[in-house]
Amino acid sequence: MQAGYDVIVVGGGHNGLVAANYLGRAGRRVLVLEKRATVGGAVTTEEVRPGFRFPTASVCGLFRHEIIEDLQLTRRGLAFLPFDPSVVALGDGGKALKIWRDVRKAQSEIVTFSTADAAAYAKFRSLMVRIARVIDPFLLSIPPSIESPGLGDGLFLFRRALRLRRLGKDAMFEALRIPFMSLRDVLGEWFETELLKASLALDGLFGVFRGPWSPFTAYGLIHHYMPEANGGAWTFIRGGGASLSNALAAAAQEVGVTIRTSAEVRKILSPDGRVTGVQLATGETIPARVVLSNADPKRTFLNLVDPVNLDADFLMRVRNYSSEGCVAKINIALDAAPQVPSVGDGGPVPPHFHVAPSLEYIERAYDDAKHGNISESPTLDVFVPSVVDPTLAPPGKHVMSVLVQYTPYRLKKGTWEDRREGLGERVLEILEPHVPNLRSALAGMEVVTPADLESRFGLSGGHIFHGEMTLNQQYVLRPVPGWGRYRTPVAGLYLCGSGAHPGGGITGAPGYNGAHAVLEDWPRLLAPS
Repeated sequence: MQAGYDVIVVGGGHNGLVAANYLGRAGRRVLVLEKRATVGGAVTTEEVRPGFRFPTASVCGLFRHEIIEDLQLTRRGLAFLPFDPSVVALGDGGKALKIWRDVRKAQSEIVTFSTADAAAYAKFRSLMVRIARVIDPFLLSIPPSIESPGLGDGLFLFRRALRLRRLGKDAMFEALRIPFMSLRDVLGEWFETELLKASLALDGLFGVFRGPWSPFTAYGLIHHYMPEANGGAWTFIRGGGASLSNALAAAAQEVGVTIRTSAEVRKILSPDGRVTGVQLATGETIPARVVLSNADPKRTFLNLVDPVNLDADFLMRVRNYSSEGCVAKINIALDAAPQVPSVGDGGPVPPHFHVAPSLEYIERAYDDAKHGNISESPTLDVFVPSVVDPTLAPPGKHVMSVLVQYTPYRLKKGTWEDRREGLGERVLEILEPHVPNLRSALAGMEVVTPADLESRFGLSGGHIFHGEMTLNQQYVLRPVPGWGRYRTPVAGLYLCGSGAHPGGGITGAPGYNGAHAVLEDWPRLLAPS
């Protein structure tokens, strides 16, 4: 029977749309099916209160410039808005440390806390960027086959090894040891100022259900410097994530891709261990030769695929894939600009600031959560994107998004419905000493819990990255050992979401790589079963 489409993409998130674009450009007949009424998945913009539009994903710095250029996304209205300082670390007693993008300017702030730290900062940042540059080419490439590596795999890895060696002996050894260390140990070797160490640690720990004392957490530092390694920076998307998703959708439709929203996929059909199409929640069946799943691995293999086509060992590994989230999001609509006296009276509103005064503070927050409790004093990663993007709020008003860590998906006591209001109130209590006009300017607030992230966006366990970004779940091990190359045990089924290499964040890389895996296999996929 002739398939209705060559390829069906399950999920219209940004990675699914990227995959659809490259397959459409290659002449394949592609259908994208999105459960929600709009494309974008978790990368969109939502109007929580009339006139107040909140980006669901706060910042973007990792989206690949290769994809932007290939799909001509700037021509379609996509624009990135940089902000400076990159972050302001707010400490106890009115202390504030501005970390500017310019190294010398950052040093001029750090020196007021520690002369030694100011000198070390430039060397530290340079080292992180240099290590990140070695890793960067891995992101937009299909991991090598471990079982039977080809000549191309060997050459690619050899070039990476040479690049690592060219760092020089000292930097090379640092690159080899840092990913396996704890943030506390690495940052303790470089700095003495707790506020600086805590701010850097918070960047490295974002979305990771571990504390700074935990081993292997220092890998997050390298990940944080990836934008600089690729010639970019952490920025806001003008208009929020919807601008990116809409630009990707427009590019896809231009090359003939069909996009259906409000179309929930209930099953991926594979009666004989080979994909034949999908079935929607309405009962409609749509045939296709190939299916790419932009859903996370657990949703894909434990909900959409018939388990009869998956062996017990594979299912066990998928169930053990760590994907319980630890981040909640508080969206706050403000009738006036937030006042942050510690950065200077009458000065500009910082578009990004942290509330986490020390490494011990962060570790204590993690201690609460690892036992199933909402942190009594969580870390706060605060963004005010309307400072640089006034389109997000009415004139003179602002939107503030607070990423709250650590807030476990699975609570020891009560439910998130019971605890939601208390979390919002606690966040206001922590913020108010730093933003004294917060309550008087408050026009509305929405608390998005990990449970909400699961129900609203289909993120299993409410994990914003489709699973932990830890070394045991990266590269050839993501999502599970033996299946790190976008292919799956079901013939014709591929992954293209953040649960595949290189993981979460707004990168587009899993979609790009997943599409190219399909195109590599296309002659075999055309062969009769």
